[in-house]
Amino acid sequence: MNLHMVTIKDIAERAGVSFSTVSKALLDSPLVKDKTKQHIHAIAQEMGYQPNFAARRLVSKRSMVIGIIWPSIERAALSALITNLNEQLEQEGYTTLLSMSHIDSAIATFLKFQVDAILVFGDRDETESSLSNNHLSPIPILTYGAASHTLHSAVDVNRGQAIRLAVRHLAELGHRQIAFIGQPEIYDPLQAVKIEAFQNELTQLGLPYKQYSILQMKGLAFHDGYLAAKRLLDNNIKTTAVISGGIDLTSGILRAFNEQGLRVPRDLSVVSYDNLPQMEELEVPMTVVGVALAKIATTITRTLLELIEDPNTIRTVHLEPELVVRRSTQHL
Repeated sequence: MNLHMVTIKDIAERAGVSFSTVSKALLDSPLVKDKTKQHIHAIAQEMGYQPNFAARRLVSKRSMVIGIIWPSIERAALSALITNLNEQLEQEGYTTLLSMSHIDSAIATFLKFQVDAILVFGDRDETESSLSNNHLSPIPILTYGAASHTLHSAVDVNRGQAIRLAVRHLAELGHRQIAFIGQPEIYDPLQAVKIEAFQNELTQLGLPYKQYSILQMKGLAFHDGYLAAKRLLDNNIKTTAVISGGIDLTSGILRAFNEQGLRVPRDLSVVSYDNLPQMEELEVPMTVVGVALAKIATTITRTLLELIEDPNTIRTVHLEPELVVRRSTQHL
């Protein structure tokens, strides 16, 4: 078994260039021609080269690695965001490390790796309590979500405004009986903002609000949306429109409606949170509210890079949502 670890020297010998040229090329230095960079990267990949993060830090004072703490829930929107984010960070020369551990444990691991920045998702109630234990971290921490509840830098979407846009859109179409599907059993601060906005906007517009207008469920997955929609129909809860808390729930809602022979939007109009490209590809192109996925990823990437350049600052970025009208809503 060949246990030899490929080094920059090995790549230099194969490429017929100097050690320093390989080092600069792997760090994407502008001092190396693009053609030479491509040649060196191809050889490095072919040889199975694994960068030594510690050595890289000695040269550049940076590891060129960003730690991402996986969110507490498995959702298509967050998975798509992390994929998009990883692609953008790679274009900037960064490698990402993902951790599914508890926040405190993940941060401790990332500190040992001396990553350049850490991204945390604010989708769980204990996020800030854990982050408060790391408020003096020498490495900048950025949270996505829950900007009003963190001591760290944050990128957040105005989720409340997104739901208000959804309610107003449906009200303008003549809907008065509107239900919201998106309240998980376990407290989720990001969903709580949506629920509060839903209640307030109904009241503001003089629309009827009853407790059953908000359907609670175990989680935020496809099956949860399916069961909530079935309960809505089985209990004959009078409604002409539904607002969904996210794409996974929306897919489940549509399945439940189809099984009952209901057509969207003829029988029920649906607006979904999560402004993702695939929302247009659902069986019924979905009217959505939220910030475009690519914009969120670009903003997080830019903010991370800014924090790496100036780690002693606190940056808070609020993104404003939009309403994208498609075929899932119509006038009564």
